[in-house]
Amino acid sequence: MKVAVLSFAHVHATAYIQLLRDRHGILLITSDPDGPPDDPTRGRPFASELGVAYADSYDDVFALRPDAVVITSENAKHRHLVERAAAAGAHILCEKPLATTEEDARAMIDACTRAGVSLMTAHPVRFSPAFAALRQSLADGSVGNLLSVSGVNNSSDPSLERAWFARPGLSGGGAVADHTVHIADLLDVLLEGEQPTRVYAQANRLLQSDGDTAGVESAGIVTLEYPSGVVATVDCSWSHPPEHPTWGGLTMTCVGDRAVVEFDAFPRLLDGFDSAQARPRWEPGGEDLNQAMLEAFLEAARTGRQAQPDGQSGLRTLQIVLAAYHSLATGQPVALQSNELCT
Repeated sequence: MKVAVLSFAHVHATAYIQLLRDRHGILLITSDPDGPPDDPTRGRPFASELGVAYADSYDDVFALRPDAVVITSENAKHRHLVERAAAAGAHILCEKPLATTEEDARAMIDACTRAGVSLMTAHPVRFSPAFAALRQSLADGSVGNLLSVSGVNNSSDPSLERAWFARPGLSGGGAVADHTVHIADLLDVLLEGEQPTRVYAQANRLLQSDGDTAGVESAGIVTLEYPSGVVATVDCSWSHPPEHPTWGGLTMTCVGDRAVVEFDAFPRLLDGFDSAQARPRWEPGGEDLNQAMLEAFLEAARTGRQAQPDGQSGLRTLQIVLAAYHSLATGQPVALQSNELCT
């Protein structure tokens, strides 16, 4: 199977490339024509470092007729690449958030529907075995009726590695755009696609670095109220310092009327202190969720089935993010369906 990775802009591009490079039966091609020529983490130099084939332009990539593409560009550039890939008949895995505007997201979904190709939104935490166990505990009634969810998705400031994360014209926002979608996607699964009726957000820039983060929020809390009565909160902050032993983490506490369940997507296998480095040590445990997600995507591409989470679920989580920014702008709760202020 021919698979192309389009752009090295996103911090997750490296992991996807390494997993695809080492996978049997994959002919991998990469391209990053928009990367700054003097950036060693972009373009042909980085492809050479990773030991993967490289094309100088997206035209060159699509001339090779890839069966599937992974889009890891800046968020605002997703639409253009998705539409090109769909027109070429390639199945698509697109980084989150799916787009920066609802108009772009809908256009991407429509393009893939017309072309008959799969559009998958990159939410690897869905593929956690622990999350599957959480879903089962809700389905079998052992938790009872779900009352509330407290979600935390924290990390270090990604703009320290990729400056565009803090440039709203490319990213769509700061920490709220970057991290709300992960928890929102898990809620989308647990609540079977139910959308919140009200979204309220608070954010600040108190955690911003001295560099490119100025101008976007670095800490935020988003509160979601659902028709079923469930209330969820999302801590979506860039709260880990650069010296932190890991990039971040994702946890959820689900409160039912019979039990409380705590979910950790990236449990620690080992932690301690490294005296040689004079810093904490952290070793990850659990499954490689990126690998599990890529496996599901490639299987869908082979069979022609629609991969999950699909474009529609990506649109639903984007709508929550956009409502959160509306709430930040007005200081009021926002009714999601109409995107109007609640009274």
